[in-house]
Amino acid sequence: MESFLLQLFIFLAAASIAVPLAKRFGLGSVLGYLIAGIIIGPFGLSLIGHVDEVMHFTEFGVVMMLFLVGLELKPSLLWQMRTPILGMGGTQVLLSSVAITGISLIFLPWQQATAVGLTLSLSSTAIVLQTLREKGLMNTCPGRSVFSVLLFQDLAVIPMLALLPFLATVAIHDGGHLESALFDITSLPGYMQAMVTLLAILSIFFLGKFASRPIFRTIAATRIREIFVAAALALVVGISLLMTAVGLSPALGTFLAGVVLADSEYRHELESDIEPFKGLLLGIFFISIGASLNFTLIGEKILLIAGLTVCLIVVKWLVLVITGLLFKQAKGERALFSVALAQGGEFAFVLFQFSRTHGVLQAQIIEPLISAVAISMFLAPLLFLIYEKISIKDQGDQKDRLEPDTIDRSGHKVIIAGFGRLGTDLGRFLISTGIRPVIIDHDEANVDVLRKYGFEVYYGDITRLDLLEAAGAAEAELLVITIGDIEPSRKLVELASKHYPNLKIAANAFDHSSAWELMDLGLTNLRRETLGSALALGQDTLKLLGIDPYEAYRLMRIFRKHDHEMMPELYKTHREDQENYISTYQKHSSDLEELMSMDLDSDLEELDKAWTAENPQHQPKVP
Repeated sequence: MESFLLQLFIFLAAASIAVPLAKRFGLGSVLGYLIAGIIIGPFGLSLIGHVDEVMHFTEFGVVMMLFLVGLELKPSLLWQMRTPILGMGGTQVLLSSVAITGISLIFLPWQQATAVGLTLSLSSTAIVLQTLREKGLMNTCPGRSVFSVLLFQDLAVIPMLALLPFLATVAIHDGGHLESALFDITSLPGYMQAMVTLLAILSIFFLGKFASRPIFRTIAATRIREIFVAAALALVVGISLLMTAVGLSPALGTFLAGVVLADSEYRHELESDIEPFKGLLLGIFFISIGASLNFTLIGEKILLIAGLTVCLIVVKWLVLVITGLLFKQAKGERALFSVALAQGGEFAFVLFQFSRTHGVLQAQIIEPLISAVAISMFLAPLLFLIYEKISIKDQGDQKDRLEPDTIDRSGHKVIIAGFGRLGTDLGRFLISTGIRPVIIDHDEANVDVLRKYGFEVYYGDITRLDLLEAAGAAEAELLVITIGDIEPSRKLVELASKHYPNLKIAANAFDHSSAWELMDLGLTNLRRETLGSALALGQDTLKLLGIDPYEAYRLMRIFRKHDHEMMPELYKTHREDQENYISTYQKHSSDLEELMSMDLDSDLEELDKAWTAENPQHQPKVP
């Protein structure tokens, strides 16, 4: 236990020191993790051991990342992306496999060359997606192309795992099965294996589509956040176990589950609950890659490994350039697309180990290749930095350069926090004008009812920074707070103002005291919750008492204008003694009463008198 805690402390401390330093020098968090791994690894300070075991555990971070990616992709969007996924992804994997296999045939038999070509055709999903997100490139055109290829690569791991055993060239002594498997379906007939696999995939669809909502609704009703977090983690772990049991990729299973749950009202809550665990495990995974670099082997075979690394990056870069040309990418897009994917991937560690277990490749072949893959992954963030430097220079020199992509965040320009009696009417109004806001509410029963009426409402606590980020606060223009309780409203204003200074904020206040608290935070776009309804009801009251409809409307407008003007003065005096505040309030009320009385006593122009609901022929004509 003490040894485990010590190892955990070393990993966390190394990340806490290295990543902020790397970010400060503009290197990015991924490079910081890799450097930390080199420093504390067996060939640095030798503070950690059993790197392979740690890496195997932290690969679960990649699984979690793909679940979160799936949550961001609705089935309709995934269907729209079918052409780049199958077209660009399939072309890249096919051309890369053929090119690397062709070069490997010079040195290896065709079976081993094919295994090497397939394995090295994959890129690093973890490093590339993390880097794209940090740099805000995920929703750009080249970013979507990169994601499409990475998604196809992750899917391609499954047929690769099925094909590799047929390429075996040496005897297998251990049966080639994973000791950790729950049960071995390979002993079943072929048709039974297919049925079991299909049932596993269908069960994920059924769980996400039909069973997850009542389960999460029941859990959310407890209002105990830890239980929701536990349920979210149990979902990901359970699906991973199911996929492993039937011989499929856990990453694929969790990705499918994420896609199915993308339409769920609990999507943002799931995202924010799993994000910290994903980030931590991915960070330790990157540290493990840095620590796994065998500098003794690299020193002994420096020319071989350097040549393999350079050859891998160059060949994949050329294939990506050709792929971009085939699919008519713009020059600027093609440059980022080619740089982003020109490295080996984390699945190479899995496939090489699988190849060794099944007698496809020997250790003396695998070890230099693993070193080359690890170095190429280490170089990936540096290639991003070089690309950025060159692209910035080109932007200054080229008049015909590619304009930055407009990030398509339709429906994400406005975030509504709270969807109760006020938020519902506000949401209806905005939607009717063509604005589709992201709506977050923390009442699971209310969310369930509103979704039945067709509102796209998500369950979650918007006062949490991670959920606010997941809702798109970094790209949104406006946050509208319609929460009735002043405490969460004040907390949300403080949080949004601190972390998103460019985000405009409008809010409702339950009463004057709530308004003062929000004004203390510098908020000026305030509406008291009941004022509009009170004035509308007052206008109806005047009309029912026989006052001319136009005059009732005028009086309502006068009152609203005067109330709005007196708010700043009342705000200044509310901090002072209660007597001064009451005196100021009474003075404003007296002035308003006198003003309204004068307006009632004055004779209106005939044109004004004609503006009534009872005289439609005299109403102003709307062009």
